[in-house]
Amino acid sequence: MKTMKVTVCRKSHFNAAHRIFNADWDDRKNEEVFGLCSLPNYHGHNYDLIVKLTGEINPETGYVFDMKILKEIIDEFIVKRYDHRNLNLDVPDFVNLTPSAENIAVAIWNILRGKISRELVMQVVLYETERNFVEYSGT
Repeated sequence: MKTMKVTVCRKSHFNAAHRIFNADWDDRKNEEVFGLCSLPNYHGHNYDLIVKLTGEINPETGYVFDMKILKEIIDEFIVKRYDHRNLNLDVPDFVNLTPSAENIAVAIWNILRGKISRELVMQVVLYETERNFVEYSGT
């Protein structure tokens, strides 16, 4: 029998504030490079997160991964950590790392990778806005 690989996806959501800036630069250079995203009083986004897991269907359950468990993992380790937080000030992940969408996606992937079997290929898709999003799959 041929092995069937299927991708399952779970969508979640969190709201967070951040500021994109380089502490080694003055305000003028930060504004030139990062525009409004560098303003000192921060700004926020309504982030949409999609976690994709690809693997073989378990013949006993019919699942690649139990979506209820995936929801619980995302809620416990991502939403509770990031939701209604200032990423620059409240989240240890970004003490020395700019909380750009790219870096947030990598941080989420790294957190989740330790909670989900490595037999499954994992991808994180993070929407910062409806039109701007990033994808990270650990490579």
